[in-house]
Amino acid sequence: MIGFNRKFSEEKLHLIFDVSLWFKAIFAASEIVSGALVYFVPRHYFLSFVLWVTKDEFAEDPKDLIANFLLHAVQHLSFSAQKFTAMYLLAHGVIKLWLIIGLLRQKLWYYPVSIIVFGSFIAYQLYRYTITHSFVLLLVTALDIVIIALTWHEYRYLRKYHRPLRAK
Repeated sequence: MIGFNRKFSEEKLHLIFDVSLWFKAIFAASEIVSGALVYFVPRHYFLSFVLWVTKDEFAEDPKDLIANFLLHAVQHLSFSAQKFTAMYLLAHGVIKLWLIIGLLRQKLWYYPVSIIVFGSFIAYQLYRYTITHSFVLLLVTALDIVIIALTWHEYRYLRKYHRPLRAK
């Protein structure tokens, strides 16, 4: 009975690991698309888009915090900041997607590399949190911590039993 419960819980953990990786892969793909958009779309289009999106908010409340933040951010977006943001999003998304593909394929050497890279992302996100106080950064960081824990568990499991959990 203990062996059955252990197998059942391993399957649950593996499912949670897979679902979290797919969620992170979608987020990484959106970073890649966003990075490409930020790189190639001129700043005045961003300004027009933000004005269009926030016009109703400004009509209701001219002091709306989020609408004013978005407008201020786009108005003060320099060419170099735009290119840095684009390159950061592209690099971050490509690296994460590459690691996630390796993890989904259960290539053992991807596991420790992923833990180190995701840990580096966490360190940077926490640094950025001290500047921005963005709740979204905390959510992304929490997801990264869960993924690191699941990656470590999956890595230990695969090394111990030397067999992939996925059916071929």
